[in-house]
Amino acid sequence: MSFSDYLENKLLDHAFGATAYSAPATLYVGLSTTPIADDGSGITEPSGGAYARVAVTNSPANWPAAVGGAKANGTAVTFPQATAGWGTLTHAFVSDAASGGNILAAGALATSRSVNPGDTLRFDTGEIDLALD
Repeated sequence: MSFSDYLENKLLDHAFGATAYSAPATLYVGLSTTPIADDGSGITEPSGGAYARVAVTNSPANWPAAVGGAKANGTAVTFPQATAGWGTLTHAFVSDAASGGNILAAGALATSRSVNPGDTLRFDTGEIDLALD
């Protein structure tokens, strides 16, 4: 995943003395059936079927220290079991809110995935790759 324009601007302002950025205490991992632009637009999240963004505490255990300009999730991120189809998922993102909010990072899934009733989508440890671009 690449950082969004929103997060890039916040980090630049923080690093170069404009305005301090306070990281959110909780991050939310979400899914989209459409590509996500750098400005965070274009997201089409599944609707219904028990879909919800997954809350992940923003901690060193869940998001270990960056190495080489990149970091990955330190624990698995598991979505609720689908009670209806979610469509074909093509992208994932990290946001600062359970709905709406600001997109912090987004990217294409390595492989598109159709989620059917009874499926449980999971990102294993290290599968959510975040990098500065």
